[in-house]
This record gives sequence, C-alpha cells and structure tokens, in this order.
Amino acid sequence: MINTSFEESCARVRRIIVDTAFRCGQSAHIGGSLSMVELLNTLFSDVLSHRPHEPQWDGRDIFILSKGHAVLGYLAVLHHFGYFDAEKLATFQTNGSDLIAHPVKKVALGIESSNGSLGQGLAYGIGIALGMRKRKQDRRVYVLLGDGECNEGSVWESAASASEMGVGNLTAIIDENGFRNDGPNATYTNRIALTNIWRAFGWNVINVDGHDHHQILSALQQAKEVADMPTAIVARTVKGRGLPFMENNNDWHHNRITGTIYEECLKALGESTGSELETEGEFRG
Repeated sequence: MINTSFEESCARVRRIIVDTAFRCGQSAHIGGSLSMVELLNTLFSDVLSHRPHEPQWDGRDIFILSKGHAVLGYLAVLHHFGYFDAEKLATFQTNGSDLIAHPVKKVALGIESSNGSLGQGLAYGIGIALGMRKRKQDRRVYVLLGDGECNEGSVWESAASASEMGVGNLTAIIDENGFRNDGPNATYTNRIALTNIWRAFGWNVINVDGHDHHQILSALQQAKEVADMPTAIVARTVKGRGLPFMENNNDWHHNRITGTIYEECLKALGESTGSELETEGEFRG
C-alpha cells in the first residue's frame, strides 16, 4: 500500500466520493457516505483480514454495509484499497454496471452482501458469524448500520438474537450522524441514548468519536477480546464530514453534485488531493 498518513488516506477517499458522485451525473447518497470514511478506512487498513487481489480468500473477515444507501462511500474505500480500478468505479450508476445505488453482492469486487431495504444487514451478519463459529474458523463479521436504520424493528430482533446466542465474533458499528432521510433522528435522545439501548439488549458497547482513528482502532481491537457476546461500537459522526457546506446539512442526504458545487468541493478538500491510490497485498488486523 502507498505510504500515506491516515488523514491523507481519508482525504483521498473523500475526493473519490466527490469525483464519482459528480461524474455519474445523478443524485447519490453523499452525506452518509462522507460520515463513515474514518470508520471504514480504519477497518480496512488496520483490522479486517482481507486480500484485495484475492477477494474470495477463505480466511477473510466479512464486512456488511447494512446502511446500503451509502454504497458510494463503500465503493470508494474498495477502490482505494485495490479491489477494482478507476475505470470500473467510473461505471457507478450507469446502465449495466455492477456498481449501482445500493450494494449488489459480488465477492469478486469485495461486495459481500446485497442491501437495499434497511434493517437487514445485522441478521445476515449473524448467520455468517454463526457459520464461522460452527466451523471453528478464526474469522469475524463486521456490520455497519446507520442510527436512522436503528428505527427498524428488525435491527432489535437481530440484536436480541445475537446476544442470546453469544455471537462474540460479530461487531456492529453504528454510524450515529444524527440524521435520517426525513431529518434529525429524534428517536434517540440523551434521555434514551442509543448506547443504553444496545447495552440493554446484552451487547458489549463502546462509544467512540467516529472520526478519531485511535478511538476507532482501540474499540475494534477491544471487540476482538470479547468472546462471549457481540460488540456494538456507537460512533458519533458528522453527516457530510469534510465538506463544510454539507456538514450536518440533511439536504445532502441524497443530492446531485453540479459543476459549480464540484468546484466548491475541490476547494474544501484541496485541489491537490488525488483520487487515485494503488494498493496491493494482504491486510490483517
């Protein structure tokens, strides 16, 4: 992998997100893609066992993007780590492409699950994690959810089941950016914190700043040490992170980047920030 700092790496991913959204010429889920950059970058660079040039490697850990509408951020990270080239990424949201507005499972591209309807990824992850356990495999499953997604009842049915079965090789990462499609996510307040709800369902719960590399990495490493219960990492993030006019602005939950806005994005990110990154090898947390 090219030697670059974590901050530079995240800046490159954000540039890839912006470039791809602009070039596709259509609306995309940008705000929620930008909020999870540090979470995914930490996971793929330091924790997840994976081989970008051997994506179907039997020893790999599994990542599932349950908040599937934020697929643009996921695809940017997969490209950044070498799962496919810029030419492939440029087909995002074009006719006949494998890379559409929500994930469609294609392990050869690093996409481990199909997700459109919210609230499905955690249950899918439980099944995979149980299969790994039954086969006595030293592998883990990571599921990234949105805080708005946690309004889905299926999330809590899955949370209860994972706790009851002691699925210790499962980690849920909650991107708590405070918004959902229709505005602020007011379901969870300081009085009824999301953290407390996960803990009440029998999970090991860790709170982090979702943009702090060291906090995220520490939490993911701690999760590996808990064998008898699943871990939920509740990561407080900023929707639209990295682009000041998008931050905490839910107009950018799903929107289109025009030429004028693209220029504004480049100024915010720094026009010298590249969008291409060559990577190779095996990553092991």
